[in-house]
Amino acid sequence: MGKLYRAISADGSAFAAVLDAKDIVSEIEKLHKTSAVVTAGLGRLTIAASLMGYMLKGEDDSLTLRIDADGPAGQLVAVSDSRGNVKSCVSNPVVELPLNDKGKLDVAGAVGRDGTLAVVKDMGLRDPYVGVIPLVSGEIAEDVANYYAISEQIPTVCALGVLVDTDLSVKSAGGFIVQLLPFADEKCIDIIEKNVAAMRPVSALLDEGVTPEQIADMLLEGLEPNELDSASPIYRCDCSRERTEKVLISIGQKELRSIAAEGKDTEVKCHFCGKNYVFTPEEISRLAEGASEE
Repeated sequence: MGKLYRAISADGSAFAAVLDAKDIVSEIEKLHKTSAVVTAGLGRLTIAASLMGYMLKGEDDSLTLRIDADGPAGQLVAVSDSRGNVKSCVSNPVVELPLNDKGKLDVAGAVGRDGTLAVVKDMGLRDPYVGVIPLVSGEIAEDVANYYAISEQIPTVCALGVLVDTDLSVKSAGGFIVQLLPFADEKCIDIIEKNVAAMRPVSALLDEGVTPEQIADMLLEGLEPNELDSASPIYRCDCSRERTEKVLISIGQKELRSIAAEGKDTEVKCHFCGKNYVFTPEEISRLAEGASEE
């Protein structure tokens, strides 16, 4: 279970959200059997999705982050609800690359540097909000901060980190987002910049046992931080047989009848959790009756 903690400065001009996501990213490695660099990349995106999803107002709101780039990992997707619960998937879970020039996992090499980050917010309106920006680094944290700067005009600092052990297990994982509200003055901005510059990597802090509360206090030091709220997000896939039936119906009557005519069971596997749903030819025929003729 993750630990998400949010604090706000005494004057309300800045807030910090910090997530300890070791359990969440460990579940990603377990479900998708990712190589070390993909665990780090998909883990970072999933941590960002949890932090951003928790900012949504409506109980049924959801947020999707999708990276489409030129790296060997292919497409990366992470989905969060408004309580920070997340699920994620990747096209190619196993990518092997040498360490980067800093001696660390080459996340940007696996993800790619030429591509886009899409942010989709489903807030129950007729059409979801969609923001798409070019990647600036492929390291993900910088790309998330750039999204906020370009698409929402909110000054944001984002840090994301995953430490993978030699046996591919997750030693630590987490991240933070710090945002300034429009009325933040220059003094507040200077303090935040100083605090962020003094921060050690968030994954290293969490690995040493530093708590999300303590990290939030570090980020807002000098601004009299107060607790805003907290949560315990988990990796949770909300797939079901009913949802899978709706997906099948969406492919249309003609295609479903063609599948049923083959006389074989149809297996549909969830990309997010790996669960298999099996439908007999008779069940496919029944679904075809309720599908569109187009």
